[in-house]
Amino acid sequence: MMRSLLRDRSGSVVVEFALIGPTFIALMLGVLQIGMGMQNYNALRSVGSDVMRYAVVNYQTNNDVTNIQVRDYARSIASRAPYGLNSTRLAITVAPVATSRVSGTIEKTLTLTYSVPTVLTIIGFGEFPITYSQSIFLVND
Repeated sequence: MMRSLLRDRSGSVVVEFALIGPTFIALMLGVLQIGMGMQNYNALRSVGSDVMRYAVVNYQTNNDVTNIQVRDYARSIASRAPYGLNSTRLAITVAPVATSRVSGTIEKTLTLTYSVPTVLTIIGFGEFPITYSQSIFLVND
C-alpha cells in the first residue's frame, strides 16, 4: 500500500500549480500594472502638450490666460477621450515662474499628478502617484 502511494503521481500537477501559480499570476498582474502606469503617464504628457498649445494660442489671440483657466481646461480634456483619466485622481497646479528662462516671455509651470489605480491589491501593492511637469512660455508683445 505504501509503495503504491509513493509511485502515484496523479496529484502532482495540482501541487505544482499551487506552488507556482500565485507567483505567475502576480507577475502577470504586475505586467498589466506597468502597462496601465505607462498609459497614464503618456496621457499626462499628451494633456500637458494640449494645455500648452491651448494657452499659447489663446494668449497670442490677445485673450487673458489665467492659471484657473489653464487648470480647468487641463481637467476637462484629461477626463474626456482619448485620455479618459479619472478626474478625482488628478491633481493639477499651474504656477507662475518668478523669472522666466526666456527673455520676453511669461513662464508658467503646469504640474499634473495622477494616482494610478492598482490591480495588485491582493499582494499588498497600493496606488502610486505619477507626476509630469510642463513649462508654458507665453510671448509678450
